[in-house]
Amino acid sequence: MKNVLVINCGSSSLKYQLINMENEEALAKGLFERIAIPGSKLTHEPIGREKFKIEKDVKNHTEAIALVLEALTDKDHGVIKDASEIYAIGHRVVQGGVKYPESVVITDEVKKEIEKFSDLAPLHNPANLMGIEAVEKAMPGVPNVAAFDTSFGISMPEKAYKYAIPNEYYENYHIRRYGFHGTSHMYVAQEAIKFAGLDKDTARVIVCHLGNGASISASIGGKCVDSSMGLTPLEGLIMGTRSGDIDPAIVQYICNKENKSVDEVLDILNKKSGVLGMSGGVSSDFRDIENAEADGNNLAKVALEAFRYRIIKYVGAYVAVMGGVDALCFTAGVGENDKITRQIVGNALGFLGAKVDDEVNNVRGKRTMISTPDSKVKIMLMPTNEELAIARDTYRLTKK
Repeated sequence: MKNVLVINCGSSSLKYQLINMENEEALAKGLFERIAIPGSKLTHEPIGREKFKIEKDVKNHTEAIALVLEALTDKDHGVIKDASEIYAIGHRVVQGGVKYPESVVITDEVKKEIEKFSDLAPLHNPANLMGIEAVEKAMPGVPNVAAFDTSFGISMPEKAYKYAIPNEYYENYHIRRYGFHGTSHMYVAQEAIKFAGLDKDTARVIVCHLGNGASISASIGGKCVDSSMGLTPLEGLIMGTRSGDIDPAIVQYICNKENKSVDEVLDILNKKSGVLGMSGGVSSDFRDIENAEADGNNLAKVALEAFRYRIIKYVGAYVAVMGGVDALCFTAGVGENDKITRQIVGNALGFLGAKVDDEVNNVRGKRTMISTPDSKVKIMLMPTNEELAIARDTYRLTKK
């Protein structure tokens, strides 16, 4: 069987999914929490059966991977007989710099580059590398593939990815727009083209990946031409706790007024801003913000309005950049579940002849065309599947 194990490794967590590439169906998925922290716990879910938990402290990711393999092969809760049924392993790696415009089979040289790019993703790349090395120890000889979150955005033209700062900073430090959520944007854009029956080479698609982290991409023929996130995931839309676009001088202003360091202010912009900050601390969860708005909280109301307004601004800009749009897609937690945001943003393109079908739009988490039959723009809800996208690349690069 051609089973691919997909791993998304954090500093103290490990998400995984085992996918049968013969039918592209998931066999099992799970989450290991609190790795190297007291209270380690593995929650394993064989698809179609009950979840089960293993509470056992582990010292590192190598021990965590060993327990994951035990769960996958367990006689009662497993889905394969032994680890030999795992054909290859795909790893989500956040930052691949300009060197990796697509997924690659992992070698010692690739691992060195992942480590080198840790300057650009200090919270993610080191953890991603730990997961890779843990799997190599647990399953020697099985091929590993790195799927980079930044690969999709590398195809942006210079006019889109370069910042208006001295060119030496780009030359010396690779400071540019990278875009993130790339695997999700790539998957949704490609699936949307197929779902809507659009031309695979010329289709102009805007993907709104809306969740606690949120971003928008514009692509032509499945190739990214612009993305709202930049050097880091802080740029762009208003998010759960991230500010998105602000005047850079605000950082200096707060530093001077509050006697804070740049690092402290950036921590505020990343962790205490967004709808959490705008709502006066109500929540970073959009469902809580909606409930607070319904209860008459004006700050929550403005936070939601600003969130949707920023989305419309980016969508409108990308329509202009591409000279039109053929498909507008909504994905991720908010995009897949918030019908009001989809309705407001979709109907904002009414000047192009776009129109949301309110009845059909009353849906959650299901691949659905939510525009009216006569809409000039195809508007759809398209659940993302980053794990499948990674598994497809992994299988493509390793199959014999």
